[in-house]
Amino acid sequence: MRLHLSAAWAAVALLFTLGVLRPAAQAPAPPASQSAAAPEFDTATRQRIRVVTVASGLVHPWSLAFLPDGRLLIAEKSGQLRIVRDGVLAPQPLWTASAATGDDRLHAVAVHPQFATNQYVYVSYPKDGPKGNTLAVARGRLTDAALADVTEIFVADAWEASGNMAGRMLFGRDGTLFLTVGDRDRLCCIGKEDPSLRMLAQKLDNHVGKTLRIRDDGSVPPDNPFIGRADAKPEVYTYGHRNGYGLAFHPETGELWQAEIGPLGGDEVNILLPGRNYGWPLVSMGRNYTGSLVSEQPWARPGMENPRVFWVPSISPSSLAFYTGDKFPSWKGSLFVGALNGKQLQRISFNQPSQAERREPLLAQLNIRVRDVLQGPDGNLYVATELASGGRAADGTVLRIEPAN
Repeated sequence: MRLHLSAAWAAVALLFTLGVLRPAAQAPAPPASQSAAAPEFDTATRQRIRVVTVASGLVHPWSLAFLPDGRLLIAEKSGQLRIVRDGVLAPQPLWTASAATGDDRLHAVAVHPQFATNQYVYVSYPKDGPKGNTLAVARGRLTDAALADVTEIFVADAWEASGNMAGRMLFGRDGTLFLTVGDRDRLCCIGKEDPSLRMLAQKLDNHVGKTLRIRDDGSVPPDNPFIGRADAKPEVYTYGHRNGYGLAFHPETGELWQAEIGPLGGDEVNILLPGRNYGWPLVSMGRNYTGSLVSEQPWARPGMENPRVFWVPSISPSSLAFYTGDKFPSWKGSLFVGALNGKQLQRISFNQPSQAERREPLLAQLNIRVRDVLQGPDGNLYVATELASGGRAADGTVLRIEPAN
């Protein structure tokens, strides 16, 4: 069982998490021996956890990535690429995105698998142009003080006036880069509908509603599933997605898993197979924001893949990570899902006795939106959080989840 805190202790825990009670934005993350004041919680596996603030004062931290030496990169949605060195958040950004206007200027950060030899760091971001905006990817070389020689290597054919564009990135074991692109439905959240916008996710001649696979220089891998088809973009790996916000490889099977935010209900985790169709919007368990059904055939259609996990009502899954470390032995093999509207970190355990799949909400006491989750080189879990979906408030944090005992 989770620890049921009193209202007073819950408030104190939240203040510690947000860095209000100590200057965490410029202070080193305390080692375990000094973090007894951080909030602690019980979990379903009787593993008591401590939640330590690594950095605070962030503006919508969207993505996290560790460098081989343990430094932590943070992509703020407002456009700044930040770094934590030796537990201290550097006051100045390494790089600032400038390809788009407004508050949505930077999404994900990823580190090249051969960083030790090439120092490449990748960023995805919205890009403005004559046809509206779309998603782009650039790479640069990381120096001690900056991301230098930043060069745009890929621009998605997903132009629209507005609409979710995703942007999660993950390097494969062969060095190729996977990239999610949203369905760009500019009407979905303002009480209007145009099904033809959503149907772009079913067409292969664009990048809308797709997961893409490109090489580390932005070119096309020769073994992509739609190579040679005149009616298809060669970068497309899978299609029929709404908004893919999490990517992770299964540690045992090597399968690529993806979290996808549905509308009102119908959030999914899918196992991606090259060339497969994942149904959106022809198959969905959700409703449009107007209240109408997305699909009259919501569960399955021939030639379309069903999700491995789904949620009704929605939790808005933002990120994925499989736990493979030794700090939490009872969590090994669990899938961790960051939740935005769900305001929790959800742990999903598989192959359990008497109940094959179990879901456990974590951090719900803190009332925070989890934007990203990943396992650190120290075997602890790290999450990026925000308090609201929009605005410019510097209330975002990076938290470390460590064993309390």
